[in-house]
Amino acid sequence: MTTVFNDPTQFAQEMLSGFCRLHADTVQPVTGGCVRATDTPEGKVAVVIGGGSGHYPAFAGWVGPGMADGAVVGNVFASPSAQQVHAVAKAAQRGGGVFLSYGNYAGDVLNFDLAQERLNAEGIPTRTVVVADDITSASAEERHKRRGTTGDLVVFKIAGAAAEAGYDLDGVVEVAQRANDATYSFAVAFAGCTLPGDPDPLFTVPKGRMGVGMGVHGEPGIAEEDVLPAADLARMLVEKVLTERPDGARRAAVLVNGLGGTKYEEMFVLWNDIAPLLEDAGVQIVAPEVGELITSLDMAGVSLTLFWLDEELEKLWVAPAQTPAFRRGSAITTTRRDPAAIEDATTVTYPESTTESQASARALLAIGQRVAAALHEHETELGKLDSIAGDGDHGRGMTSGADAALKALTEAVEARAGAASALAAAGDAWGDRAGGTSGALWGAGLRAAAGELTDDSAVTGAQVRAAVRAALEHILSYGKAERGDKTLLDALIPFTEALEQDEGELAQAWAAAAQVATTEADATADLTPRIGRARPLAERSIGHPDPGAISLALVMRTAAR
Repeated sequence: MTTVFNDPTQFAQEMLSGFCRLHADTVQPVTGGCVRATDTPEGKVAVVIGGGSGHYPAFAGWVGPGMADGAVVGNVFASPSAQQVHAVAKAAQRGGGVFLSYGNYAGDVLNFDLAQERLNAEGIPTRTVVVADDITSASAEERHKRRGTTGDLVVFKIAGAAAEAGYDLDGVVEVAQRANDATYSFAVAFAGCTLPGDPDPLFTVPKGRMGVGMGVHGEPGIAEEDVLPAADLARMLVEKVLTERPDGARRAAVLVNGLGGTKYEEMFVLWNDIAPLLEDAGVQIVAPEVGELITSLDMAGVSLTLFWLDEELEKLWVAPAQTPAFRRGSAITTTRRDPAAIEDATTVTYPESTTESQASARALLAIGQRVAAALHEHETELGKLDSIAGDGDHGRGMTSGADAALKALTEAVEARAGAASALAAAGDAWGDRAGGTSGALWGAGLRAAAGELTDDSAVTGAQVRAAVRAALEHILSYGKAERGDKTLLDALIPFTEALEQDEGELAQAWAAAAQVATTEADATADLTPRIGRARPLAERSIGHPDPGAISLALVMRTAAR
């Protein structure tokens, strides 16, 4: 059980603060995570890694010479927001472009992709390799669907060493992708993990049994089997991971990882059985690692990873690294970077705007005030609806997003920002604070809508219709859902179509479209979810409307008033 904490909701922030305080000679805290405190040369590719908290030493523990330039740190088991990724990347970048890497989970993919798009638009070349090494989460034919687990360390180490050696951005991407393609992991667990403040673990395993095929977010395995003696467990792990051995592969880095609740002594016993089995299979072991490499809070369990090497990958794997949690080779001479030289991407400045656009920004603020109040009024209702087939946090997420957006709108209006800048700030704030995929989509949609407005003139009805269409198209491009999948799109698509078809006065057209959205949102009760968190419990949701569609219709009706 996770027992050492103050306010559970502040666990990730306080953990990061304590980590940076302890390792002040190596890392410096920035908005969204941390970056190297040591100097790096101009023109170097910045390697930025990240994900949720609860996985130490991933991800902040790997910031330093020879590995990452920055780490983005989300809440426990939750993706960091696009704003966090953007802020850390801006603080870490040195002019050579940004390389992003993280485990293959839907929320992380969405938020890191949004940040990459924004960085590229700002003239900072940014590329990504998504880690996908867990062999139990998808077949070899669908490798792109596999989860990222201990393979994170492999890909991050290779990318970091390449960047440190002076590779350009394309070169870093190439070797990192090659490392990802050559990495295979398999895990078992003996007990589940417990989130800070929760009385019970996320899953349990009967006494004498173990979960087989684990991820690192507290999810149950794909099967259960009897607990095995170390020699038999070693044989199971080795046989599973060797099933996808590439033709002719002989040399491999080997990683035995503890998931948080398994002692080092136990892992040493296991390694004593694993190493001979690999050697008997003709594997030449190179620079093995045994210990807690990527954890899942206090989950008791272990994983085995094989990283098949070629000459270049082996050179990068054994290259020096100097981070709080991973050190290899001789000490790397460093000098401390001037903290004042690290860019603060959260400093908000607004371009010049006209009085007409400022008036439109004030109108947006008035709408934001009503929307936040309406969502608070319906928070409990939305949460209960979400709990039928989800985790019950939709109401809280929507109110958090709306409150943050309202604060950003207020600050923008006080700074005499125009409508486009005010709405963009609101979108960033919503995506940063709402959490989850829904929050990311709302933030992305609002920012895309802002791109159709201007700070030079009052907002017109044509601009509003274009802004709504832009928001829809952006959400479609990132959300991977379609109409009929039982998501917010089942309200947003008909709303957009109705608004575009009605060429009359904007207020009346918006009100009519909001009623269409409400009708369509209610009709999602008859749908079966085909994507998102509700999909595994699809039968439970039948007869109940989708909370994302209901909340979107509520926002549209409130804006109409």
